[in-house]
Amino acid sequence: MRIVTAAFAHETSTFTPVKTPLENFFERFGPIRGNEIIERFRGTNKVTGGFIEGAEAHGFELIATLYAEAHPSGPVSRIDFDTLVNQMIELMEHARPFDGVLLELHGSMVAEGIDDGEGAILEAVRKLVGPDIPIVGQLDIHSGLSPKMIEMADVLIGRETYPEVDMAERGRECADVIYRILTEGLKPTMALHRIPMIWGIHQVTAHPPMLEAIQRLHAIEEDPDVICGSIATGYPLADTPHMGSSVYLVTNDNLEKAQALADELGSWIYERKEVWQGPMPATRDAIEEARRIGKYPVILADRNDNTGGGSPGDSTGQLQAFIDANLEDACILYIVDPQAIAKCHEAGAGARIEIEVGGYSSPLQGKPIKMQAEVVAVSDGRFRYGGAMLAGLESSMGPSAYIRQGSIHVVLVTVREQPFDTAFAETLGLNVKGMKWIGVKSAAHFRSGFESWAGHIVVVSEPGVHSAENVPFKNLGRRLYPLDLD
Repeated sequence: MRIVTAAFAHETSTFTPVKTPLENFFERFGPIRGNEIIERFRGTNKVTGGFIEGAEAHGFELIATLYAEAHPSGPVSRIDFDTLVNQMIELMEHARPFDGVLLELHGSMVAEGIDDGEGAILEAVRKLVGPDIPIVGQLDIHSGLSPKMIEMADVLIGRETYPEVDMAERGRECADVIYRILTEGLKPTMALHRIPMIWGIHQVTAHPPMLEAIQRLHAIEEDPDVICGSIATGYPLADTPHMGSSVYLVTNDNLEKAQALADELGSWIYERKEVWQGPMPATRDAIEEARRIGKYPVILADRNDNTGGGSPGDSTGQLQAFIDANLEDACILYIVDPQAIAKCHEAGAGARIEIEVGGYSSPLQGKPIKMQAEVVAVSDGRFRYGGAMLAGLESSMGPSAYIRQGSIHVVLVTVREQPFDTAFAETLGLNVKGMKWIGVKSAAHFRSGFESWAGHIVVVSEPGVHSAENVPFKNLGRRLYPLDLD
């Protein structure tokens, strides 16, 4: 039995000024092809790692073709999108004959002229393989599901954790399902329920209220007719007709039941629409409240400048709030600023320099902040992740620097990546766990490496390109709560 696999993943913000050139799809892991993919991801918490595990457990041959995954950013150019789709299809064609397809996707890709990237990818693969070869795809929890995605795939399986620590587990589930289709005669029927809602900040699956939604999903999956089910909280920064939350269910040859179960869970979620929303205070207000609570370290997550959601990563509101509050033992992970880093590298570790930090990508990101800083360390950015989400994977933050002004420590990076754990900061000599105040440009993924030892966590809001006032939707084509409160 031969199964072909490919990864083509991108979370696209239609509001960010950050471009997505072709090389970004190979920035994180390099331009790897074929068996290199198998060697790179075997034993890792990546979806493809789960595909590999499933292939080895079931004894089928996994033929890897393309691995292209870009950091979240703006729409992909049509030329680059078509180039990668064509490369994937050509590599799959050369891999013939094969019995099935496993795809690592995201679920919210937008390209120029294409508002449903995954629908277009799945359509291209279906055109290649025909109606009889099964296509099973793995999606992010922040997918925007479209009817075309449901039509073109046999099975789609979403992640069930946020932070997404179950990537390999869901990849293994995909491998298990495609094996059952090919060996047991499983006949998947998939249904979609689109919820007229934009999910708010309450998405962390280890805590209520999101925990209850996942528990209800698992209860549905205990039905012997149900192959799998998924909740997509949606990606709220894509101005497309498919943006929003959804439930998608797969049964064995019973589409009516799949639709009824998806509708039931989707309706239950929407009836509680207020529960999934929550406030995000400004950093300065969160600092005052945290001082009253007195549980340290305090982690302040700047959701609006989350580089994991496509933001530039150079907003300065949080840094200014830290300075104004005269915080001691405080750090920010990370501010994206290649120009400032170049000056730090030129000056060298131990130098004291006057430097402007952040606020260069857009006026909406705040003004650059002048700092009288010590350059504590500089780096080429290479490191290995240590936290639960990506443990053991090698990566790079690009040319980087660790600077300090008084008791405020800042890590500057070139690559727009959120802090999944403390591993990179530690390579620069920054003891993050020794800090009392920790600012992270992240929405929730930081929890995989920080929550177990945090005293207090607050999701905060600072001005930026992704602030609510700066994301005017024009292409949704339907009413969504809470944009339309009625």
